[in-house]
Amino acid sequence: MTDILAFEHHLTSPQGEGHTPSDAFTVTFGGGECCDEVTFSVQTDGTRVTDAGFSANGCGASHAAASAAVTLVRGAGLLDAARVGAEEIADELGGLSSAKRHAAAVAADALARALGAAVRARGSLPGPAGPGSSRTLVAMSGGVDSSVAALLCARDGEAVAITLELWSDTENDAAQSCCSSSAVSQARALAHRMGLPHFTLDLRDEFRHGVVEPFIEAYGAGDTPNPCVGCNGHVRLDAMLEFADRLGCATLATGHYARVQEGLLRTAADPAKDQTYMLAALAPESLARMRFPLGDYEKPQVRKLAADAGLPVASKADSQDLCFLAGTTRARFLQRHGADAPRPGAVVDPDGNVLGAHGGHQLYTVGQRKGLGVYSTEPLYVLDKSADSNRVVVGPRERLLTDRVKVRAARLHREGARIDRVKLRYRSNPLPARVCDSPPAGHHRELLLELAEPVAGAAPGQLACLMDGELIVGWGTISR
Repeated sequence: MTDILAFEHHLTSPQGEGHTPSDAFTVTFGGGECCDEVTFSVQTDGTRVTDAGFSANGCGASHAAASAAVTLVRGAGLLDAARVGAEEIADELGGLSSAKRHAAAVAADALARALGAAVRARGSLPGPAGPGSSRTLVAMSGGVDSSVAALLCARDGEAVAITLELWSDTENDAAQSCCSSSAVSQARALAHRMGLPHFTLDLRDEFRHGVVEPFIEAYGAGDTPNPCVGCNGHVRLDAMLEFADRLGCATLATGHYARVQEGLLRTAADPAKDQTYMLAALAPESLARMRFPLGDYEKPQVRKLAADAGLPVASKADSQDLCFLAGTTRARFLQRHGADAPRPGAVVDPDGNVLGAHGGHQLYTVGQRKGLGVYSTEPLYVLDKSADSNRVVVGPRERLLTDRVKVRAARLHREGARIDRVKLRYRSNPLPARVCDSPPAGHHRELLLELAEPVAGAAPGQLACLMDGELIVGWGTISR
C-alpha cells in the first residue's frame, strides 16, 4: 500500500530541484521509451555527499523520485549513499505503483553515475580501522560468477561492489551484454540485495579508445585481436584499482577463474573455466592487489553457492560474446564503426589462383575452416589474409602446420628458461614449447617459440600465453 502523502511531499516540495552545487559532478540519465530523464548532481568532500541537486524532464514521478534521492544522500557517507537504489527511493516515496516504478529506476541510475564520477575524482575514504580489518572492492557484472565472488568477499570481511558501463549501442542486446546500462542496473540490484554498497563507473570513452578502436584497427590490418586481454590489462582493471584507492579498499576481487602463486597468475582449479589467458597482460603490481575468490571452485559449485544464497542469477547463462558484439555480428559492427569497412575480395589458393569471393578479409581468422564459401573436394583452411590486397588465402591443413611461432611486444616476468608451455588461443590446451636463446625477464621486441609438435593455425594478433607448468610467466602477441 502506498503512502500518498510522502509522494505528494516530494512532488510539491521537491528537494534540490534546479540546484547544482559548486564543484558538483553532474550526470544525465534516461530518455528511451518512458521519456523520463533525470540530471543529478553530487558534491563530495571525499568521504560524504556534502550536497546534491537535480533537474528532471517527464512525468511527475520522475521529479518526486529525484527529490527522494537527494533527500536520501545529502549528508550521507559515500558508502551509505551507494546503498541507495530504486527500492530505497520508492520507499522514501511511500511506495510506488508499477506504473511509476520506472521513475525510481531512472533517478537511481542518474544518482549512481554521478556518485561514481564524484568518487573517481575526489574520493578519499580511509580504510577500515582495527587490526586485520580491510575493505575489498568487488567487480560485479550481474552474472553468477561475479555475484558469488561478491558473496564470498562479503563473508570474509567488508566488501563494496562496482560495475562498469563500457559500451552503449542501440544494436546490442542488453540481456546478453555484461557492460550495458541494463547490466549495470541488474548488478546494482544484486549488490543491494546482498547488503553491499554499489558504485557505477562510466568508462565508455576509455573503452572505445583503449579497446574498441584497437580492435577495429587490428582487424583492418589483417590481425585477429584479443580485445579482452587489452581491456583487462590496461583499461578495466587499472581503472578499478584506482577507484579502490579512492574508497580505501586494499584489494580488488573479480569473478575470474584464476589463482595467484609466487606473485604470478596460476591456472584455475577448473580447467574448463580457467581465464588466466585473458588476464595474462596484467602488470605484476596490479596482480599483487587482486583477489580471485573462484579460483579453487568448479562451476557447478559456484552455481550451488548462488542457489543456496537465494541469488536469482544462480542459473543465468554465461555470456559468450564480446560485450560490444552482444546481439550483433562482427561484420555489422565493423561496417558501422570501422573507418575501413569490410568489402568483397578474392579467396585464393597458395599459388594465387582465384577460388571464390569473400565479404571482407576482416571476417576471417587464420586456421578457420567453416564458412569459407568455396567448394573443394578436400577440407580447406584459412592460411593467411592480406589487408593490402584484401585477399584470403586458403589451403589444406598441412600448410598451416608450424613448429615455430614468433611473438612481438613480449613481456617476461621470469627468465625465459622457465617456459615449458604456451597457450595460443583462449579455448585451446597449452602446448609443450620453449623460448629460443633463454631470454632474461623483462620486455622483448620479439621472441621465437619452438613447439614440441607442429600446431595448425597460430593466428597473428592472438595472445601467446607463456607458461611454466600452471604459472603464467609471460605473454606476447603472435606475429607473422
